[in-house]
Amino acid sequence: MRIVLAEDNDILRKSLSFFLESKGYTIDQFSDGKDALEAIKTNSYDLILTDINMPGISGMEITQYVRQTLNSDIPVIILTSSGVEQTELDSFDIGANEFIAKPISPAVLLVRINKLLKTRV
Repeated sequence: MRIVLAEDNDILRKSLSFFLESKGYTIDQFSDGKDALEAIKTNSYDLILTDINMPGISGMEITQYVRQTLNSDIPVIILTSSGVEQTELDSFDIGANEFIAKPISPAVLLVRINKLLKTRV
């Protein structure tokens, strides 16, 4: 299973990537939303993990592009340090499957990833 991970915090991105790879996932990491979106356009992924606030293109814009332009139902999990309820509601409105506030529990993230991927198979 191949996951795109778009997160501009280097420590968080690398630690989540290491954790998920240890669980058998292949992770393509990006610190910039624009680079992540280019990869999504040209590669096949099973899931997208994206932070909302990133350089280049936001996680919201990535989600909108995947849903509207690519017309894809690939699961999208939005990560954010924003605890604002409206941000969470907006994420679901544009098609995100899950919304996880930081700090992120890797174990909880893994459960949510597995749940989303199981419903796709």
